Amino acid sequence: MIRKMLAGATALGSMFAATTAWAAAAVPAEVVEPVVEAAAAVPNPGNNAWMMTATVLVLLMILPGLALFYGGLTRSKNMLATMTQIGATAALAMLIWVMWGYSLAFGPTPPEGFLGQFISGGSLFLSSVTPDSTAATFSDEVISEYVFVSFQMTFAAITAALVLGGTVERIKFSAVMVFVAIWLTIVYFPIAHMVWAGGGLIFEWGALDFAGGTVVHINAGVSALVAALILGKRKGYPSEPMPPHSLTLTMVGAGLLWVGWFGFNAGSELEADGIAGLAMINTFVATAAAALVWMLTEKVMGHKPSALGFSSGIIAGLVAITPAAGNSGPMGAIVLGAVASIIAYFAVSKLKPALGYDESLDAFGIHAIAGIIGAIGTGIVYQPLMGGPGDGSTAMGAQVFIQIKAVGVSIVWAAVGTAIAIYAAKLLTGLRVSEEVEVDGLDIGEHGERAYN
Repeated sequence: MIRKMLAGATALGSMFAATTAWAAAAVPAEVVEPVVEAAAAVPNPGNNAWMMTATVLVLLMILPGLALFYGGLTRSKNMLATMTQIGATAALAMLIWVMWGYSLAFGPTPPEGFLGQFISGGSLFLSSVTPDSTAATFSDEVISEYVFVSFQMTFAAITAALVLGGTVERIKFSAVMVFVAIWLTIVYFPIAHMVWAGGGLIFEWGALDFAGGTVVHINAGVSALVAALILGKRKGYPSEPMPPHSLTLTMVGAGLLWVGWFGFNAGSELEADGIAGLAMINTFVATAAAALVWMLTEKVMGHKPSALGFSSGIIAGLVAITPAAGNSGPMGAIVLGAVASIIAYFAVSKLKPALGYDESLDAFGIHAIAGIIGAIGTGIVYQPLMGGPGDGSTAMGAQVFIQIKAVGVSIVWAAVGTAIAIYAAKLLTGLRVSEEVEVDGLDIGEHGERAYN
């Protein structure tokens, strides 16, 4: 769990002793203690280097990882449009994060009282951040605040990009840009503050979310569903077949996501220590279990074990272990990945057809569903009885109840905020491309290019 991310705090050093003129007069000069200034905190070079590496690994998850994963799942006529939407969304999120996102999520001066549970403040345009300012980790160490800002910036970027899995192949590029700017501001930044910042509503409940089960996956998955429902179904869905055009690229993307996820999960410890190592092994084994269990479930349900199933299982396992990465033992991680994979399989293969919604690339079925399983399950696998790292100070039932509350708040906040953001985009730019563009493909219609000649 990303615990007190009070990144606005600057380690300026403090006086260990100060002597006033009155005190100097009262004590003989020869016994007056000299004034000693503490040295400013210096970032641990090893931790700093690891966090810079982890940040780049998360970027790898977006470009090329998610772009290839999502792009391969679309029809060939929409490949470039999908990748362009993801890349441009990430770029826009980075700029917004620097201008006001970091301030709202982790700024040094949150409003007092009720509002401070939902947003922070100060440090607009990173005004309080310098090369010498530092961010606290979970021990006595610190890292460079610029490194922390960059790491959290990649989380905001990939979460916004994940939402597009529900809207691809029919949404205007201009609508994506407007939607993302509003969505980040009213949905992502407040949830990040609530879960990860000291004083945040969900943080103060004691919810466990190591690397973003609520902030990233439930948030993105629920938002994708709401946006898809408002946007409407793709032309021809579900009567016309719309298979992925390149499972090769999808598998490459899934592999890159798995590699990058080690930055996502192990990096969320903010230090290169034993808990980061625990998050690392859990990211291996939960994902491996989920990938194989998805294929086994396909076989049990009368289908052939598929490459798409393997790739989907990888994502389900990664999503499920995200909130529990440093909050579970390896065996608990295996169980969590397996359970989430089975339930996500049925959400994609049974629930989606039964309800008839067109959430294009199953961001809801995998990210939201596996995220919910992972977030609630973290309250179970955290317990020492289950091999977790917890100290037993919070009973399992109490912790699970806290996790359920955190999930509930995240779902409601994401759903309401997404509806506001998507309707605002509709008002400003319109949402859907024309029927002609949708038939011809967004690659040529929106961007004047083709992925393949």
